[in-house]
Formats: sequence, structure tokens, C-alpha cells
Amino acid sequence: MKFLPLLAGHSPSRASVTCTYRCGDACFHDAPNTSDNPTFADVLGTVSRRGALKASAVVALAAGTPLALAGHASAEPAAEPAGRGRPKPPPGTDYQRVQPNTLDAVVVPEGYEQGIVIRWGDAVLPGAPKFDFDHQTAEAQAKQFGYNCDFAALLPLDHWGLSSLLVTNHEYTSEEFMFRGYDRDNPTEEQVRIAWAAHGLTVVQVTRGRDTGHLRPKMSRYNRRITLHTPFRVTGPAAGGDLLKTAADPTGTVVLGTMNNCAGGVTPWGTILSGEENINQYFGNADTVADPVKRKRYARYGIKGTATTRKWERFDARWDIAREPNEAHRFGWVIELDPNDPDSTPVKHTHLGRFKHETANIRVAKDGRVVAYSGDDERFEYIYKFISKGRMKPGDSAHARRHNMTLLDDGTLYVGRFTGDSPAAEIDGSGKLPGDGEFDGGGEWIPLASGKKSFVDGMTAEEVYVFTREAADKVGATKMDRPEDIQAHPRTGRIYCALSNNVERGNPGKEGATEPNPRLNNKHGQVLEVEERRGDALALTFSWRLFLVCGDPAAPDTYFAGFPKDQVSPISSPDNVAFDAHGNLWISTDSAGALGINDGLYSVPLEGRNRGELKLFLTVPRGAETCGPIVERKIVTVCVQHPGEVDGANADKPASHWPDGGETQPRPSVVAVWKPGRHGLSDIGS
Repeated sequence: MKFLPLLAGHSPSRASVTCTYRCGDACFHDAPNTSDNPTFADVLGTVSRRGALKASAVVALAAGTPLALAGHASAEPAAEPAGRGRPKPPPGTDYQRVQPNTLDAVVVPEGYEQGIVIRWGDAVLPGAPKFDFDHQTAEAQAKQFGYNCDFAALLPLDHWGLSSLLVTNHEYTSEEFMFRGYDRDNPTEEQVRIAWAAHGLTVVQVTRGRDTGHLRPKMSRYNRRITLHTPFRVTGPAAGGDLLKTAADPTGTVVLGTMNNCAGGVTPWGTILSGEENINQYFGNADTVADPVKRKRYARYGIKGTATTRKWERFDARWDIAREPNEAHRFGWVIELDPNDPDSTPVKHTHLGRFKHETANIRVAKDGRVVAYSGDDERFEYIYKFISKGRMKPGDSAHARRHNMTLLDDGTLYVGRFTGDSPAAEIDGSGKLPGDGEFDGGGEWIPLASGKKSFVDGMTAEEVYVFTREAADKVGATKMDRPEDIQAHPRTGRIYCALSNNVERGNPGKEGATEPNPRLNNKHGQVLEVEERRGDALALTFSWRLFLVCGDPAAPDTYFAGFPKDQVSPISSPDNVAFDAHGNLWISTDSAGALGINDGLYSVPLEGRNRGELKLFLTVPRGAETCGPIVERKIVTVCVQHPGEVDGANADKPASHWPDGGETQPRPSVVAVWKPGRHGLSDIGS
């Protein structure tokens, strides 16, 4: 086999066609945050080292084989023995890492098996026809698994995990890959209606045998499709306000559908939270708005221009800003769904603010109040925190669940401000570590609004919730490099946030390097580790450090928590994070093409001598993104989003034939991975 050198910046991080349909070409336009709120340098100071995160010492010294890009892939040819300075892999990470590759396949470690759980177009509801790529209809799609699955959750229905509810988001549609001969300038009404039905979420019951990890969907009373026609109830302090009222909904309390749902989370009371992200691209004709204040507010959310890419505004007035100016304000929220009640009405929580939510995840404080963390996934945007006023009721009764589903509707919304503890001159944009050996510091949560009370000068509480980005600008929040998934460690309570990338950092007129965002033209991103003061979820101050500074381990601007870089896998654009039963962090990537490799799923220990030992567990097919990882003791699942989505390809010229092979069209799918053993399934990473 011939190996090619692994070069940072070898190729664009994401296909331009993906940018078009996923985020409305956000990366091809200036970031909408043009605020002149204080820069990092303005608030830079020396913070107390007390309470700072304590990194574990790493003393491993071992030579590793050079990393390379393979046209095909395999596990590393030999085991990775402990001893001679190499610490033994901790539980959950003891597998032979996968080599980076560009295959049109899901590649897993030696000794592991995989199976497709469900594909785009597979039946979910009774009466769903067999998927027919060339004769798809909106009626069929509304009963089938949607397109571009992203976040996923498995909610057990029994004590053995043999029957579960699989809940997935369907982030966006890629029409050029869904329809042969698609004309971007003149989509048909049926194509548009199929796309409306392909958005949203799916709930489907899945089962498996005791000796396999292969999850199989079944028809069940729990099965459900959420589409752009599903009614949602609006809750929280902005519900019923003038900014949310439309001709179709003069109450401002009922919205049809959810869209561009990215990551999400499972609440402690068993419901699903899902973030509405790149909502701007769906609304056309914003250039007709004459009022300068309104025009500026649309632009702050990336809503501008004339016709949209998908041309939905031709078929429904609600996507036309000129005809329905408030409809855009009804998207960009965190939604909550109760999968256990197929007749329940999902809600949109306005108290968590409106922006491009990557996710929302919950941590329960010692007194029972709940804390939600969420990132705004765009360049130079912010990280948010919400603390509830009410306390969680224990138990899984319907009464407790109804109560707990109200907790996100009353409390206080905050935004983060991060400060570093190194001299400004040491943060030069190169990624070189400062004199103290780490990118680290402290920070505070700045209040924005609580109930009907605003803490932002010149803005009402309703305006804070609907125009949250503007409020965060005004209070001087810290501009970050695309905050993605953010979750609290279930044991330590530390917060981990994936910061995907930001190639605009340091461009003319843009903020330069800061200690939490230390590289100019940041192609590869970083992973942030935050510890609330005294470990208290209710604390309003915190310490932080960069756990990973991603990229090619051979490059001088990368950092893996101090672990020897010749013993780690390359990684670019961290996106989703998850934890296994052993406390290890798992990271999925989006846009590893910046390293010239397929996206993947990685494990990395957070404690002990192996802290920072990043290992590649699986890779997804050509053009695909790794989404929504679920890491259980016996099984791992990932959503494979937009396989074959590379420039120059489309439904008439497919670049991938995954998952069905032959000459079939690529289909976004959920994949399960497991390790067979003598007496059933072995633990993952054992």
C-alpha cells in the first residue's frame, strides 16, 4: 500500500455543497457578529490559580509510528503494548486504533462488528411504503426515517437494554443528493414538500438479541415522525409576545415544526432536548425590510438577501420575510420532546434564548435546580448557561415528568466571559503554549434576563430572549471559535465544550488570538474544559483550560493535555462529545477534510497517566460527518450524515454508494458497533 503524508490544510475542511445546504454558506460570508464589545485583550488579567484545574502528570516516553493517510484502512498492524514508558490503556480505550483513511465505508477496530440500524427512507410508521429513491413522495417521507440524522439518543424500555427508543434529529436536506436532475433555481412543489417532511425528528423502537449489538427497528406505538408540519407549543417568558405573533398564529404560542436540529441531550427526567441551529438560510427576502433596527437584527442572525437556496418562500408565505416578518423569530430555540408519550405536544423553550443552538445539556445542582449549557455554533459567538428557579422532582412518573418539563421556563439566562492568566504577548496566534505550559484562566457568567426582568441596558426581557446575540454583545461576552456540543461530566461535573474551528480569527477587522482561542486562521479547533467554582453547578465563576488543541500531532500548534504527541491520532473540527461508563470522553468530528481524512469518532481518557491519549475508534465514509455518538458498555452508535456529499457529486453522479453498495445512492444512516465475545457481547474498549 502507498501512504500519503498527512498535511494540515491539505483540503478544504468541508465541501462547499455541504455549506450551501447545511448552513446557507455561512463560511463564505463574514461572521454576523460585528459587535465592538470588549475584546479579550481588554479584559485580560491575572486570575487566581486557586481552584484551577489540575492536570495529571504524564511521563510516557515511547516512539510511535508516523501517522499517514491510507487510501484504505485497517487497525494498526500491531498491538500497542504497555510498558517501557507507555501506560496501559484504561478501561474503555483498550482497542487497536483505526488508521486515518478516505474509504467509502465505516471502518472499525479489528475484532469489532457493525450493522446498519436505520437508513433515510426506512419505514417508521404504519403504511410507509418501501423506499424508492426515484419515486419518493411527501406522503411517504412523512412516514419514513428523515434525512441527515444528527443527534441520537437511546432510551431503554427494559432493564437489559434489549428494547429501546431511538430518537434522532434530522438536521437538514441536501436536495441535489435527494433528487435526480434537481434544478436549484426551480424546485418543484413536491420536492419542497418532501424536504419539509424530511426535516425534524424520528422516534422509533429498536430491539436487539442478547448476543448481538445489531439494533433493529420495529413498528411500535412509540414510533413517531416530527416534521415541519408538527405543532409545537411555545413556553417561557417570550411566549405570546408581539415578536412571536404571525398571521397564522396571532397568539404567538403555536409554531409548526422544527428545523436544522443539530445536537441535543437527554434530560434527567427522560425527555429529549434538541437545538435549532442554522435557521437563517430558510427565510427569504430580508432585503425588503426598510426599518434599520429590524434589518440589523435580521442580519445579526445571518438573515439577509433575496431568494433562499431552497426557494421554500415560493410555496409558503411563512418563509418570506416580506410577507411574514416574525416567522423567523419562531425558530432558533431549544425544543423538548417526550418520546415516551407519542401523543404529547413538543415545546419550544424561550427562556434558553434564541440563537444557533448546537445543543442543550442538563446538569442537576445539589439543591435540585437544573442547569442547562448551550453553545451558539458560529464564528465569534458565545457560550450560555441557564439556571432554573424550580427544582427537579425525582422519579419517572407522568406527574414528575410534567413538572420537570416546566423547569426550563423560569430561571436566569447567562452568557460566558473568559479571561486568561498569561501575558498578552505570549498569545501570539501561533498556538505556541504560554510560559505556564497551558492555555488556561478563569471566567464568569454574566446575567442577561430572568423571567420578565432584563439585565441588559436598552433591551426588554422579551428582546433579550428573541435577540439573545445582541444582548450578549452588549454585556461583553467572549467571542469563541464556533461553540459546538457542550456537556457536563456525569461524575466530576466538569464541562467539556467542542470549539470546532474559526478560519476568520485574525482576519482584517476580526478579533485576533485569545487564550481560549489561541490560533489565527484556526482550521482544526479545540476542546475546552471548564470547572465551576468549588464544583458547584450554580456557581457564577469558573476556571478553564484547553484540554485539546486539535490538528496534526506532528504540527507544533497542537496539544493533547500534555500526552506525548507521537502516540495520538490526528483530529480536526471536534463537534459532538459524549462520555462512557468509565468516564472517558468521546469526540466525533465534522470537517476532518482539513487534514485530508474522513471524519471519525475518538476516545480520550480524562484522568491519570493516559489523560490526553486520543485514539481513533471509527471512521465514516467519504464525504460524511460523524454525528450523535452514543457510547454504552456493550454498543456504540453514530449517525452518518451526508455520505458522499463532495463537490462535483450529486444524485446523477454519486460519489458514495454507502451503505448499500453496488450502484445505489448514498443514504444517511445510523450505525451500531459492538465487540462479540465468548459469552455474548464484550465491553467496548475492553
